[in-house]
Amino acid sequence: MTTEALIEQATIDWLTDLGYTHIKGPDLPENASAVILKGQLLSFIQKQYPHLPEEIQHLAVADFCNNAGADLAYRNRAFHLKLTKGLDYEYKDAEGNEKAVHLYPIDFQNPLNNTFWVVNQFSIVGKNKRRPDIIIYINGIPLVLFELKNWFDENTTIAEAFNQIQHYTKDIPLLFEFNALSIISDGNEAQHGMFNANTEWYAAWKSIDGTTIIEDDFQMHTLIHGLFPKDRLLNYIKNFVFFEDHNGTLTKKGAKYHQFFGVNFAVEAAKRAIKPFGDGRIGVIWHTQGSGKSISMAIYAGILRSLPELKNPTIVVQVDRSDLDFQLYENFVLAKDLVGDVQHADSTDDLRRLLSAGSGGVIFTTIEKFRLKMGNDNQLGETEHPILSERDNIIVMADEAHRTQYGLLSGFASNLRMALPNASFIGFTGTPVDSKDADTQEVFGETIHIYDIKQAVDDKATVPIYYEPRLAKLHLWNENLDAEVDAITADVEDDSNLKWAAIEDAAGSEERVTKIAKDILNHFKNRTATLPGKAMVVCMSRRNCVKMYDALKAIEGCPEVAVVMTGNISKDPVAWNEHFRTQDAAEALKKRFKNPKDPLEIVIVRDMWLTGFDAPCVHTMYIDKIMKGHSLMQAITRTNRVFKDKPSGVIVDYIGIGDLLKSATNKYTGGGGKGKPTIDIRQALEMFYNQIAICKSLLPEAIDYANWKGLRDGDKVLLVRKALNSIIKYDEESNLFMLEEKKLTGLLSIVKSQPEIQEFAVDVLFMQHLSKAIRNAKTVKGTKGNQKEQIKDLISRSIESDDIVDVFAMAGLERADISILNEEFLLGAKQEKDSIDIKIALLKAILLDEVKLRLHKNIKKYTSLKEELEKVLENYHKNAIDSYTTIAELIERAKQLQEEDHRTKELGLSDEELAFYDILASKKEIINQTGLIQEVVHNVVKAVKSNLQIDWMNKEDAKAAIRLAVKKELRGKVKIEELNDILAEIMEQAEGQFSEWRA
Repeated sequence: MTTEALIEQATIDWLTDLGYTHIKGPDLPENASAVILKGQLLSFIQKQYPHLPEEIQHLAVADFCNNAGADLAYRNRAFHLKLTKGLDYEYKDAEGNEKAVHLYPIDFQNPLNNTFWVVNQFSIVGKNKRRPDIIIYINGIPLVLFELKNWFDENTTIAEAFNQIQHYTKDIPLLFEFNALSIISDGNEAQHGMFNANTEWYAAWKSIDGTTIIEDDFQMHTLIHGLFPKDRLLNYIKNFVFFEDHNGTLTKKGAKYHQFFGVNFAVEAAKRAIKPFGDGRIGVIWHTQGSGKSISMAIYAGILRSLPELKNPTIVVQVDRSDLDFQLYENFVLAKDLVGDVQHADSTDDLRRLLSAGSGGVIFTTIEKFRLKMGNDNQLGETEHPILSERDNIIVMADEAHRTQYGLLSGFASNLRMALPNASFIGFTGTPVDSKDADTQEVFGETIHIYDIKQAVDDKATVPIYYEPRLAKLHLWNENLDAEVDAITADVEDDSNLKWAAIEDAAGSEERVTKIAKDILNHFKNRTATLPGKAMVVCMSRRNCVKMYDALKAIEGCPEVAVVMTGNISKDPVAWNEHFRTQDAAEALKKRFKNPKDPLEIVIVRDMWLTGFDAPCVHTMYIDKIMKGHSLMQAITRTNRVFKDKPSGVIVDYIGIGDLLKSATNKYTGGGGKGKPTIDIRQALEMFYNQIAICKSLLPEAIDYANWKGLRDGDKVLLVRKALNSIIKYDEESNLFMLEEKKLTGLLSIVKSQPEIQEFAVDVLFMQHLSKAIRNAKTVKGTKGNQKEQIKDLISRSIESDDIVDVFAMAGLERADISILNEEFLLGAKQEKDSIDIKIALLKAILLDEVKLRLHKNIKKYTSLKEELEKVLENYHKNAIDSYTTIAELIERAKQLQEEDHRTKELGLSDEELAFYDILASKKEIINQTGLIQEVVHNVVKAVKSNLQIDWMNKEDAKAAIRLAVKKELRGKVKIEELNDILAEIMEQAEGQFSEWRA
């Protein structure tokens, strides 16, 4: 009978194909007497360091064999640091001169200088005698363990191999002091992980070259050929394994395949791109949220710091917000075994001091710290950012690359490049970058590696997210709304803007919020009854966040809830004060919510915590806010982190984001939009120059802004005001200026990365300032803030909410979970234009003078608020219902497909036989056949396929051969007068089904 010996031998064969030497454990003198092969290790050290005195060589062996530490994890870490960072020894040479040597037990630079042994059935004696299946020894050190189970035993699983390793750690712990990596397999599956990790952190290795994902290969074959080539294994052990110290508890981590390949590709890209040899654009890594992007960044920084060709580089880790900065900084500090000490720039002065230093290291900063220093009454402020370092071994790692790196004309990104003129840039992002304001390729370079959300779910690097549509229907009951609004705004000359601003708060209707709160709590309690976890509620405004909090707290049995939002004490109601927190209090709340045992179970947010926030215990998100694109995907992926037995995240939608979710998800899968048309940048530059001239021609002659950057803020304001006073007098002139400035800014988004435009920076800045001033001056301001609040309250009271609708029940469908990655869910999602497409469209629009100017919401002065509000509700329902109807149709289609699959299986047919079955089954009354008709179908399809040839559709003799073969199969079974009709249908089906046939 076949046992795991077959899998064991296959593993050994594949390793020997890679140059490993196979040795049987019982043939080794250390079998059952030792764990480390000291003789092999000594031989390597003697060969590698022949000039060392013999006592130093033996001392080194002893030092590598004995590891200090209170428990196994600490001893394993102590050895790993010695293994990867080496040990220092001092000695005297034959002449008595003092010498020093830095010694490694492995030659990481030259793999062929090491011995790689694959040893099977090696016995080890500890608390009990155990015999692991396979151990990889490098220079006598047992670095990799394989535990294998029988592929052909249906009662054996990979979990048993994992469980066996856990027993080994108790029975033969000495082996695991040296273990870098463990492999478990039941033949069908093969996974790698750390010996003390939980089972959910073991993962398959799905690529051999880093670009092609292999799904159907034998997993052990892919793992060995993808990770175990000698140079790759040494690279992995040295650079991709590390320990995090969580208040005295060590967590050992190792990279997954997408991190290993992505980082290695980025290292090679850096070597090519770093100045002066390249243009400084290293590229972009897109690894979806929750797949370990922070770890990849830390590993990358560690490798760059160790590259001799970079000569002790400085790594600047730049983010766009302080909360993201703090979280990423903490992750780097935890990975200090790889990256070393990490410095944090706490202020602009601190950043300038750190960057001006000549030494390398890792520096964390937010982009806004690259600000210009303000002046005072006696001294002008800075007009340009000073150069802080001209070194070319500075690498800027931008987190979420699409957000803050495109203001190359002015602003923080421009200042950063001015401060570090020879720096090189790499972008890391969890979201695909695609908008008209962000040409990532021009700023960072080509995409280096993609690991999208679908692949992450397939690999179980993240959990799947399911979508549950629910609808809170609204209707207007107050027929006297217009009259009541008129009474409130009687003293306002033009109240249309005031009315419209209030309409946007319609979703905050008290009755609606109350019903949603009850539905949320009921749903959450049902979910947590079987799956402990936490939830986030996303509302469209801070006001609605507070309303939702109050509604939830009013329900008996509500768990602890908190609102997470910023506050403005000069404008916000005093009643909101309880929701405002200091930075320390906010951090404490964040830690409480991340802790699965803490009673804080639900948080309500508008924008905060929707990006850069990881709480793996969150498994549900309730959405009552319209979001789209990367903002939507960043929000929902708060629920996709792997956590214990958590099977999935769930998104419950109350406002109708289904179509937006389809569109966003579609963009997050399928390769990242490779390929792009070209764009004539020279033509765009000429148009940009011409547009500058047009804008200048519209300015009053007395306006001189040439020294704009040198002016104090007060003088800038006065200059803009002077220009404004002159141009605002005439509607036609001011509107024309805003239109032309809009065209200028549109062109800027196309040419912004071209160095030629820098000399026009002052022109653009002044035009934009003046245009904003005109827009503000022409926009009706709601001076009666109290009236605005009264109208909001009136609207809230005028809207009634029906009970929450279960959309599946409404559509007459059974309950079904819809994964956002399900093909049926994605069906019909529109392909969005990539950034270059949008630029071309924009350029074309400018050429055709089609850029439209909109100052504010275009509502006629005398439009009825009641009519407008009813339109808002109609659109609200339309948005929601359309989403749900689409999804319902997709579910129905998916059901039909499943039924078709079931029918095919039940009939015992292949997919390609089913259509022919339907043809013959419809004629079964004229077919003379005893028994099942399937036998005839099998023979007919076989007759068709056996006579196919290349380009058969255009060859009459080929078609004649098929007809003849089918006739032979049907002869005697079908009356001669009926045969031609059936034959015609069969040929028609064959032509449709096998038209693209290839041998």
